[in-house]
Amino acid sequence: MLKGISPLLSPELLSVLCEMGHGDEILLADAHFPSLNYKTKVLRADGINIDDLMLGILPLFELDQYAEFPLVMMDAVAGDTLDPLVEFRYRKSMETVTSEDFKIQKMERFDFYKRVEGVAAIVITGELAKYGNIILKKGVTPVFTLKAESYE
Repeated sequence: MLKGISPLLSPELLSVLCEMGHGDEILLADAHFPSLNYKTKVLRADGINIDDLMLGILPLFELDQYAEFPLVMMDAVAGDTLDPLVEFRYRKSMETVTSEDFKIQKMERFDFYKRVEGVAAIVITGELAKYGNIILKKGVTPVFTLKAESYE
């Protein structure tokens, strides 16, 4: 067990987050997402809602400040509707961790599926909300410098 890291994050997920570079993306997928259709690494976070998982990831993961939309969600299919509480919960998690107001792009279902082909990993969660999928684009981690006295 490590201090300061959410116990909701598996060792596999921590490894993927660490290995991702600037501009790489990860999909936090709802429980309905057809992950077996992709040749991408699939991780499991069964029973965990996406907003809770975001609370664990976002303190460790810088969102891409240079991308117009560092967050992408699937839009509702014609004739269907989005539950506004889904995006509200995700935004609430972001507000808990960062003061920045990132834009969320809504993407047509099949365009979203195409986008997922390039993600670093798919994390299947216990999220039951329809259209609950969200892609996070990793940004540049701020520089961390050690003071000289740290080496003494």
